[in-house]
Amino acid sequence: MRVSADFTVVPDEFAAAAPPENLIDGTPVVSFSFYIDGIDPSAQYLHWQFVDPDSIPVCGFEWIHWSVANVPIDALMFDFNDSHALQIPPDFSRTLPSMIPEAIQGRTSAASKFVGKSDPAVTMRYNGPTPPDAVHGYELQVWATASPLPELRQGFWLNELLHALHGYEGPLDHGGIVLSYSPKND
Repeated sequence: MRVSADFTVVPDEFAAAAPPENLIDGTPVVSFSFYIDGIDPSAQYLHWQFVDPDSIPVCGFEWIHWSVANVPIDALMFDFNDSHALQIPPDFSRTLPSMIPEAIQGRTSAASKFVGKSDPAVTMRYNGPTPPDAVHGYELQVWATASPLPELRQGFWLNELLHALHGYEGPLDHGGIVLSYSPKND
């Protein structure tokens, strides 16, 4: 499986410099689009994480920006005239609940007791990069399975997704990319 995007640096509209209409309580909430190619033919469901390991020296843990599970591949749009057959569209995080209700999103680090946010539009949806100190690398990892991960529920924590994937007893496909974002100097 190959995961790609039209950029290597997350565009401002999906990160800290997002326009006001893309923010909730100062948090960027409009997710960027990405592509998935070469998926194992037996795969029926997608799952992913978008995390910031460079946040560890800043806050003491890897920041969870977005996690998603049980997205049926059949529910996504394929364009066979495009070089990227499968695209996760922009703003997918906010439109996912109405488009594909059986797919679920996990909690972000904003829901942790160290941050304490409570609005599900922030705590269980995409949170764009907002590094306070330097350029950070953001890992987007995608997995594909032949069946859903039944033990997960809306608002799962990332470790639950990872445990479900580690315990999955079927074909498992995986791919990922690293994107970057830098704080803007005023």
